[in-house]
Amino acid sequence: MFKTIADPADCEVRSVIRFLNAKKVKPAEIDRQLVKIYGENVMTDGIVRNWVRQFNDGRTNVHDEARSGRSSVVNDGLVAKVNEKNRENKRFAIRMLCDEFPKISKTVLHEIVTHRLNYRKLCTR
Repeated sequence: MFKTIADPADCEVRSVIRFLNAKKVKPAEIDRQLVKIYGENVMTDGIVRNWVRQFNDGRTNVHDEARSGRSSVVNDGLVAKVNEKNRENKRFAIRMLCDEFPKISKTVLHEIVTHRLNYRKLCTR
């Protein structure tokens, strides 16, 4: 019986796929072996076949490629500024922060306050 590996990195699983593909193992057998070692939720059969196809087409990199898209405006400097404003006025509201930071959306400010700074509503008026 094999020991299962929980929460493998994506590049680790892709490396195994690349290795087994180089040994001329069929994609269905690769999927069976991955499920046996990594568990049911490791990767679907279709994704395994997709990676085998990419490796057969000449891909050698097992890491994710850079994706295009808008970069995040949330950085450590902005979080520190928001935290400073919050400490100046303990009875702050997201609306007040919107006035202080007009170029940052209300949703992003709410995310900074709740998720990055872990502030919560402690009492009501």
